[in-house]
Amino acid sequence: MTQDEIIEMALVVGTIEDGDFFVFKHHELEAFAKLVAAKEREACAKVCDSFQARDVGMQPAECAGAIRARGDY
Repeated sequence: MTQDEIIEMALVVGTIEDGDFFVFKHHELEAFAKLVAAKEREACAKVCDSFQARDVGMQPAECAGAIRARGDY
């Protein structure tokens, strides 16, 4: 997830940008967290889909490893 994508999600929920800070109301913060989690879930699902698309006989541990490796870049 890029910094621009994160900022866009923050603005979608109605937060106020104040210089280098974002000011969230409680419900906005919850909505922001849900958007971030949904985007990450979809990205992880695509990792597993890519294994299946290659028809490589993916093992669950391989998919889990690929998902964990997402944090390395």
